[in-house]
Amino acid sequence: MSQKLDTLWYTRCPVPTGLGIAIQQGWLEDAFRAQGTSLSSLLESNDFSKRESHFSHTVQNSVRHGGNIPAISARARGRDTRVLGLSWADETQLILASPESGIKTVRDLKGRRFGLPNWKHVEIDFSRAQAIRGLENARRLEGPEFSDVELVDQDIETHYSDGQAETIGGTLAWQGRSTTRARANNLELIALLRGEVDAIFLKGSSGAQIAHQFGLTTVIDTGIHPDPLVRANNGTPRTLAVDGYLVDNHFDAAATIVEQVLRAEAWAQNNASEVRRYLARETNSSEYWVSIAYGQDAQTKLKTDLAEQSIVAIQDFTNFLHRWNFIPESFGVRDWVDARPLEAAKARLPEFTLAG
Repeated sequence: MSQKLDTLWYTRCPVPTGLGIAIQQGWLEDAFRAQGTSLSSLLESNDFSKRESHFSHTVQNSVRHGGNIPAISARARGRDTRVLGLSWADETQLILASPESGIKTVRDLKGRRFGLPNWKHVEIDFSRAQAIRGLENARRLEGPEFSDVELVDQDIETHYSDGQAETIGGTLAWQGRSTTRARANNLELIALLRGEVDAIFLKGSSGAQIAHQFGLTTVIDTGIHPDPLVRANNGTPRTLAVDGYLVDNHFDAAATIVEQVLRAEAWAQNNASEVRRYLARETNSSEYWVSIAYGQDAQTKLKTDLAEQSIVAIQDFTNFLHRWNFIPESFGVRDWVDARPLEAAKARLPEFTLAG
């Protein structure tokens, strides 16, 4: 039986998601206010343990829509989480080199230095994992054996959750140690510009903008490859995940979350220019770089479902994370999925809404 929920904790990554639009539009808050439930942002909490739940999925009655690595990691470590939906919005996934390096193709990486972030005090280093995945996928296509590339760690002593976020004009901005945080997030880029490494991995609108600003050579963009398993990475697909307690004790709340995500995505299909503005705020970028990174048709890619392609890709990526020792064990993704809230949400919405 569904019980009344006092507070729903929410968080999303600075990437295109239906949840992000539903939050910016105020629809998620309106829907839960009608149920007597208040909303609180994990990343804007002054409690470190709550901010950390953005990556660890430890706070009860919480929802997260974003990169799949933290959600996979939490499940692999035995936390009772459920995937309610998967959204696949392709994005640029760039292996970049300095022009001085002479690297132009993946094969040119043989014997060269590849810079990797190495966050030393986090449960799951998603930035390192997605970089290795990008390099491995590139190698699978045309490159040398992985051992022929020298992996060079850029050690980072801070923590993802250091510093409290706040919403400014719809954009999540970090307070306090912003300079330290910005430097930590860009150590591999700094190493590339100094000539200490020869190539790095960056993605999304920030990656596309950085490549342009510094005149870097794009060695490959695996984000545009026709094979979905080559494109599969931390952001493809993204997980809409909640804790098991929420589903088991507040099922109506779980269904309402999905309902508002689907509503936002349906609205997006016919509002391309407004979506670009929303995504620019969401990614702390500009409309131009949103279009470059996610396509002129970015609004059409905002669709949360449980498509077979997404489930297969998540399973492949989960196996990759285990193979590279990012998670203690792999698991069956199909057993992780709970389709009931999605089915309930679809039943609540009119067919013309679901059709976009």
